[in-house]
Amino acid sequence: GIRDIGVTGVQTCALPIFSARRRTRHHRAEAAQTLLEKVGLADMAQHISDTLAYGDIKRLELAMALVNQPKLLLMDEPTAGMSPSERHALMGLVQFLAKERDVAVIFTEHSMDMVFSFATRILVMAQGRILVEGTPQEVQNNALAQSVYLGRGKTIEGETV
Repeated sequence: GIRDIGVTGVQTCALPIFSARRRTRHHRAEAAQTLLEKVGLADMAQHISDTLAYGDIKRLELAMALVNQPKLLLMDEPTAGMSPSERHALMGLVQFLAKERDVAVIFTEHSMDMVFSFATRILVMAQGRILVEGTPQEVQNNALAQSVYLGRGKTIEGETV
């Protein structure tokens, strides 16, 4: 992970730019600094990244993911290991930056509070199959989704999920 690299926040955030485009060193640093400001890490830009707290590392990773201006951001359990307040702050930041930068976000998450607070469309899956798809409200009200995630022992095509 980035904790193992002895580089500053600006250098860490600028790393993805090297692989995507040829830019001047100044432009890379400027783009990285702008994103660090957006994620609230501007004051830590010159700190070695392995000295950052876990929540700061998550925000730095978000900046790294956005530095090449993607149209789609894929996030695998982005709030794992975070406190409830940190989870809400991170996902609020993701939501804000996605809107600001016109980026679609797909995330997998086991924290239902995050799913229902931040997703606009939800897919409920079990055993590799899509069981339910809809808005948060539709999924919350769906009996199959409730039984699968609340453990009521429902089966799908004869298989317990």
